[in-house]
Amino acid sequence: MKYPAVQLALALAVSASVGAFAHEAGLDAMTTVFWRCAFGALFLFCWSLAFGHLRWQQMSRGNLGWAVLAGAFLALCWVCLFSAFGMTSIATATLVFQSYPFILVIAGAIVWRDRVSRDQILWMVMAFAGVALASGALGGQHEESSAWLLGLVLTLVSAAAYVVTTMITRAIRNQRPEVTMMMQAATGAVLLAGFANFHQDVGAASWGWLIGMGVIHTGLVMVAMYATFPLLATPVIAIMNFVYPAVVILIDWLVYDKLLSPWQFVGVALIAGATLGLNLKWKLLPAVT
Repeated sequence: MKYPAVQLALALAVSASVGAFAHEAGLDAMTTVFWRCAFGALFLFCWSLAFGHLRWQQMSRGNLGWAVLAGAFLALCWVCLFSAFGMTSIATATLVFQSYPFILVIAGAIVWRDRVSRDQILWMVMAFAGVALASGALGGQHEESSAWLLGLVLTLVSAAAYVVTTMITRAIRNQRPEVTMMMQAATGAVLLAGFANFHQDVGAASWGWLIGMGVIHTGLVMVAMYATFPLLATPVIAIMNFVYPAVVILIDWLVYDKLLSPWQFVGVALIAGATLGLNLKWKLLPAVT
């Protein structure tokens, strides 16, 4: 791979369109996520089979169990996030979802007793202040809307579910990420089959958006992203990750005419600064001797 940073940036930019795909599909969140999981699992099965990643003798029941459990939380993450898109906006829900790295730090301190430094605490305070501003809950015009507040709560639940998914996935060893993602998507499809609405009329255009979410966002984008991670340093990955919210904001503005308020842009700046500070280990306080 000649330019892994460019590949990661393109993958993140394409991934940022998932909210627009979900909106254009025009189905409820449960049904949308079911089809995303179903088409994604089918594509990843074919991909893994074609490239020889499905080695049944190397698969363990332990990995399968962890993948199924992670898949259940990933399905919850997507259902909550897609529901929040309709209650707030695609950009707002995405920005609030960006709190997940900081929730992961807190979860690591609780579960694995990871040490949290004073600088990390300050970066997290700064990030959550940014999330409050970016959400529109502070300094915005939506603080009185019950639907808007419910959308924010669902987004935070989505971020927490994604953190649990990430922590569980760490327990999976010696397995290709495409195979793990296939297992997780298949689990989501099985769990949501009883809640999806199969009786509604789905037009040809909607099927196109649904298949796109499965093949592109759950399949090709994940393969492209995982391929670049071993080739890039952590600071580069941290910086590249800002492509995702930037493209989401741009799509929400150009396609749906929803531009963030000035206070929300201040929140974006705080989240961006805190994320870089946390990942790049910037120091805010002098070392204690």
